[in-house]
Amino acid sequence: HSAAGGNQHPDFIVSVCAVAWALARAQSKWVVLLDAIFALPLVLPPTVLGFYLLIAFAPDSWLGGAWLALTGQSLAFSFEGILLGSVIYSLPFVLQPLKNGFLALDKQVLELAQSYKVGRLTLLSRIIWPMIRPAFISASTLGFAHTLGEFGVVLIIGGNIAGETQVVSIALYDHVESLQFTQAHQLSAVLLLISFVILVASYWNQKRHASVF
Repeated sequence: HSAAGGNQHPDFIVSVCAVAWALARAQSKWVVLLDAIFALPLVLPPTVLGFYLLIAFAPDSWLGGAWLALTGQSLAFSFEGILLGSVIYSLPFVLQPLKNGFLALDKQVLELAQSYKVGRLTLLSRIIWPMIRPAFISASTLGFAHTLGEFGVVLIIGGNIAGETQVVSIALYDHVESLQFTQAHQLSAVLLLISFVILVASYWNQKRHASVF
């Protein structure tokens, strides 16, 4: 498994976009506190974040207990747990590009659309989406790339269960620890190639968007 494996649920994507929009448009001075909370994974050691997530995912916590009652399975030391932890860990890398994209929206264009009483769906699909699409692509690629090599968070909340919670970065560590350098080279090369391709795609997208304007 990869920590970034699986397609993100559309509801989650909509929720992240809504949060980014709210942070970008908020006028209150207290919004900096929310910015700091969402940005905590940028500066917090992954093991610290993993420790608190492990406590939150435990069966005797409200979140872990609710998940256990709903699914009959523990959220801690499960693939679902490391997927949720990876999403939280990489959230700043998704939120920031989206927030910057919303901040860069031309207010005059939005006000003009509102003056012509353009419907919300049309405003979103025909005006806002084309303008923030590069930011959305950057957010998606950076978020995926950041979760791809995560180690500390997933190791604490998921352990190292082969075939269940063992992500690529932990498998690489196991190969190095057992002196299996051939397998370690192979995994490292794949991660290096994927990371490089993702970054090239992200920078190409930014450069193409900049050249349009």
